[in-house]
Amino acid sequence: MRIDMPWWLITLTALLVVACTPVQDENHGAGFVAVNQTFWGADHDTPYPFTVDGEISCGIHPEFGPAVYFEPAGFADDSSIGTPLNKAAVESLKQAVMTPNVPYSVKKGADLSEAREVGLKVCDERMRQIWLLRRIGDNKKGIT
Repeated sequence: MRIDMPWWLITLTALLVVACTPVQDENHGAGFVAVNQTFWGADHDTPYPFTVDGEISCGIHPEFGPAVYFEPAGFADDSSIGTPLNKAAVESLKQAVMTPNVPYSVKKGADLSEAREVGLKVCDERMRQIWLLRRIGDNKKGIT
């Protein structure tokens, strides 16, 4: 059985499938990236390192630098303290005398290198946004 479909319909269908496929990096500018086991393997070489889906976020500590955290889905709010993924995050929590308070986290023996890279990319984008906002503010004030 042969089904004759116009080439433009096949092209349109393929385009819609690609356009509707979720992309993990779409929220970098928001200070976090949603991550999940289903799509992790498409963009990363290491196995998914977390026990549940969630968000990798970044906070910029003035003394320690970019601090990368993981928060399980549904726990990313102001009262949640995520699992630290780099030394800056660990040190900033120690300084604030805080401990992570979210359930679930990192799989035993997991390689966190790519998760840290994702978080550091979020930090880079946030720093770029801050820099641009400062430049815009300086330009409005007549400072060059």
